[in-house]
Amino acid sequence: MTTNKRTLVKQYRPADQPGFLGAGHIARALIEGDFADTDPFILLMDDMLDKEDDRPAGGPHPHAGFETVTLLLQGELGDNNHGMKAGDLEMMTAGSGIIHTETITKKTKLRILQLWLTLSKEERWTTPRIQSLGGGHVQKTSLNGLDIKLYSGSLAGISSPVKNHTPVIISDILAKANALAKLNLPASYTTFLYVLEGTVLIGEDKKPLSQNEVGWLNRFDSAGESELLISTNESEARFILYSGEPQGDPIVSHGPFIGDTTEDISRLYREFRAGKMKHISAVADAQKLIW
Repeated sequence: MTTNKRTLVKQYRPADQPGFLGAGHIARALIEGDFADTDPFILLMDDMLDKEDDRPAGGPHPHAGFETVTLLLQGELGDNNHGMKAGDLEMMTAGSGIIHTETITKKTKLRILQLWLTLSKEERWTTPRIQSLGGGHVQKTSLNGLDIKLYSGSLAGISSPVKNHTPVIISDILAKANALAKLNLPASYTTFLYVLEGTVLIGEDKKPLSQNEVGWLNRFDSAGESELLISTNESEARFILYSGEPQGDPIVSHGPFIGDTTEDISRLYREFRAGKMKHISAVADAQKLIW
């Protein structure tokens, strides 16, 4: 039986851009290309903030029609009622529409990866939900030189407790020096890697993907599994793996909203301005999942 082997088919180094929070905020847009090629991934920002004053930055803002997935790499975010520390993940299903608050009120250094993940057309307007996975509860395993922390989905024999509307694997992986390991991924899943440190070698041809580079893998139309070969040379590497099931539904994106049509976008702005969207903290307890 022929094995579906994953290879590196596209790689690039996203440029640093001034972030919307002002001085000390550098942002990288990690996803490039048509949504048909990146489905279910809409947008992914690497936000690096070195805030040297106490002036509040950020604030409340709406979302609808998709999910945000926030992985905090460095620092602390939020307050005593809802805070995140390095190594924590938050998955927020905006669905039918919510208001979210991210306010930074003190001097701090932060690094955040925030993903926008599509919802299927059938679940676009689902009930909002928020899930918080603390770093201490992240599932971990080791495999032939890889130390794997799994935030979502199933990989290398472990599974995350995070519930998915859109099936997605998110993993923070440390590849030790001279590692050589095979990861099995659903063959039809769209998959890319973002390297945080060092250089990782992809596939049997060992194509190098280095620090701050994004690398996209081939994908297959067939069901079943595919095999991703990961290796390193004399130095270790760290990367984030994102792999998700394409939903096949075209989207319309405008500002903080995702819809199926431009009429959806107009409706969402009307609902927001009319005060019909509630804060995510006000969702029912059944829609707040904490680990």
